[in-house]
Amino acid sequence: MKIVTTNIGEKKEVNWKGKNVTTGIFKYAVDKPIFLDIEEVKEDAICDREHHGGVLQAVYGYSLKHYAYFKELYPDLNFEMGMFGENLTVDDLDETKIHQGDTFKVGETVLEATVQRNPCMKLGVRFNDMQIVKQFWNTTYCGIYFKVLKTGLVKAGDIFEKIKSCPENPTIADLYIAKRAAKGI
Repeated sequence: MKIVTTNIGEKKEVNWKGKNVTTGIFKYAVDKPIFLDIEEVKEDAICDREHHGGVLQAVYGYSLKHYAYFKELYPDLNFEMGMFGENLTVDDLDETKIHQGDTFKVGETVLEATVQRNPCMKLGVRFNDMQIVKQFWNTTYCGIYFKVLKTGLVKAGDIFEKIKSCPENPTIADLYIAKRAAKGI
């Protein structure tokens, strides 16, 4: 696996159906390395600290392969890297094969897979269509949050090398399916 793009976003105010929404989901690819710190990606806006950022959700990775599925559902939408709010767009990040606790060497960093990303209404704001939230829930294409075990810079082209496997733990997809069931979705 390798990083296709690194993405950051700025705090943005969006008027959604008459209500102002503050979000950092509008990420965009950058042509420079980004610094993965213990609780966040430097220079990336996190507007909802209750659900994003922090030690267990410092970095969000999403697979480029998943884009094809959603492009079919939204053929008129201009898909840009970072579309799902991810910091790292990885060529083939497979939630059904990555287990909680699996560890990766990426650029100068070491990352540990922690939990799935649960979609919220801000994904709907990003897509300008709230149907995306249910469509996202109905897949295992949730993306992966990572804990930063070793801080440092990463850039497009860096290899995502697994250095520790935890097959005794649930996969990220298993965690996502369990969360979906608990929510009754």
